[in-house]
Amino acid sequence: MTDTFYEGRDLEVLGDMPNYYSWIMETFKPYVSGHVVEYGAGAGTVSAQLLPLASRLTLVEPSANLGVLLKNRFKTQPQVEISDAFLQDHVVTLPDNSVDTIVLVNVLEHIEDDRDAARHLVRALRPGGKLLIFVPALQALMSELDRVHGHFRRYHRDDLVTKIQAAGADVLACRYFDLVGVFPWFVLNRLMGATTFNPALVSINDRFVVPVSRLMEQVVGAPFGKNLILVAAKKAMV
Repeated sequence: MTDTFYEGRDLEVLGDMPNYYSWIMETFKPYVSGHVVEYGAGAGTVSAQLLPLASRLTLVEPSANLGVLLKNRFKTQPQVEISDAFLQDHVVTLPDNSVDTIVLVNVLEHIEDDRDAARHLVRALRPGGKLLIFVPALQALMSELDRVHGHFRRYHRDDLVTKIQAAGADVLACRYFDLVGVFPWFVLNRLMGATTFNPALVSINDRFVVPVSRLMEQVVGAPFGKNLILVAAKKAMV
């Protein structure tokens, strides 16, 4: 995240995608437990789904206005704590082997030195703790919208796996996600240069396209996709 104050227009649009976030959480949910740290919590869309699974939930969001939204949204939940730090500043304060689960949804691409960030994320996990990551995929889809939102890169599977393994974690699963979304992203954002999300198109996609895509990928998988989703576990101490 490159700006500590984000207007939140696109987050508001993307937050209204219950089917899409349910699809992400379908993969993450079995691995979420204990003390959970979510980086880039935004307006709390993913946080709300993590809350019932966590004994303690730390939400880290550097944007001041989004921090206010988070505090209002979770003010009655004593197990939730909110930090207004950047990932790079917060993760170095976590003691070694202190966290059970760390979640990053559309965050790692904002970090210039993602190798160093991954090393600290894994360091903070308890042995066997889970690192759950969702990122944009395929550098060929890199667009002006990515740059406007402060993305340093889009990932390929081997690149992401290599970085997480080098940080000291075993990758349990890493797969491409949202095959159908590749074509509209390429046309609208890569070729036509759109730098915002159209609320009507987002809503149509979530209501009618995502359920079909989700079912299709459950059956046949995705050889490539608009995103990557990864589940990793910190290596056991020997």
